[in-house]
Amino acid sequence: MIVRRTALLALATTATLALTACGGGSSLEAGKNLDPTKLTIYSAQHQNLTEAWAKKFQEASGITVQIRYGSDSSMAAQIVQEGAKSPADVFLTENSPAMTTVQNAGLLAKVDDATISQVGADYAPSTHQWVGIAARSTVLVYNPSKISAAELPTSIMDLQDPKWKGRWGAAAGGADFQAIVSAILETQGQDKTAAWLKGLKDGAQIYQNNIAVMKAVNAGQVPVGIMYHYYWYRDQALTKAGSKNTKLLYFRHQDPGAFVSVSGGAVLKSSKQAAKAQKFLAFVTSKTGQTILATSDAKEYAVGKGVASDKALEPLATLDAPHVDPFTLNGPKVIELMTQAGIL
Repeated sequence: MIVRRTALLALATTATLALTACGGGSSLEAGKNLDPTKLTIYSAQHQNLTEAWAKKFQEASGITVQIRYGSDSSMAAQIVQEGAKSPADVFLTENSPAMTTVQNAGLLAKVDDATISQVGADYAPSTHQWVGIAARSTVLVYNPSKISAAELPTSIMDLQDPKWKGRWGAAAGGADFQAIVSAILETQGQDKTAAWLKGLKDGAQIYQNNIAVMKAVNAGQVPVGIMYHYYWYRDQALTKAGSKNTKLLYFRHQDPGAFVSVSGGAVLKSSKQAAKAQKFLAFVTSKTGQTILATSDAKEYAVGKGVASDKALEPLATLDAPHVDPFTLNGPKVIELMTQAGIL
């Protein structure tokens, strides 16, 4: 199954900004008309996690909250389109390239230093115009009945080799995968990234999303696939229906395939409730907020200092991810390269 989309598709979705997420309705979810008296969060993060944060913050602070949901790309494009007239006070993303898009448009305020200090040094951009709120690791999911440990790639870059043709899967059209490609671009440069994308176009099986990749590996359709870690851990915590035949490989060694993507939180420069918005980010990155994340079903990594992630996860400190300033990840260039390669 080949997914083909143009770079304009992400922008086209802004005309119909998603007001709901796959988890269904929410007591905090904004309707068609936003209430200007409430703190407005535009969220591309998982609905259950966003709502848990917002509910606890609302209870603790007395500040009323409303949430509008959408994807990374649609939310970022919507905010850029709205510009200084955006009703959003806070923007939450799953991956950092979407946040950088809004930052490069000059629409973000500086995050309070005290909030930045609550997260690890690797989980805030050098600009301090947004802050990390969670993290997810790139992994290789594989089916031991279809491939031996000795045959596994030692780097994500190995997958461009013709010997992997038809033997690996990826959800190349999604924001998650594009963030992974942004790390390849940052660490390997444009020429090597273009060559790797050619290998992807020629040799990978492209699936609709990360769950479909995992299920394909589980079913033996392909022996390996690239995705983020938390899909596997979520399934393992439930029925294991989509992952029971699989294991995870962490590339480590600062390989681009060991990339840890940072989810971000920011305050819009145009916010009329900036002080309340800053309080929300301070709460999300606090021990209380990060504990909500760590004990949720999100299975993402906590990035707050002194807060341990879900004990089922491979420890974040052991992943030996490449050192990348999240601000430098170039989403638009990635889309350009992927479009040129015929993937989007």
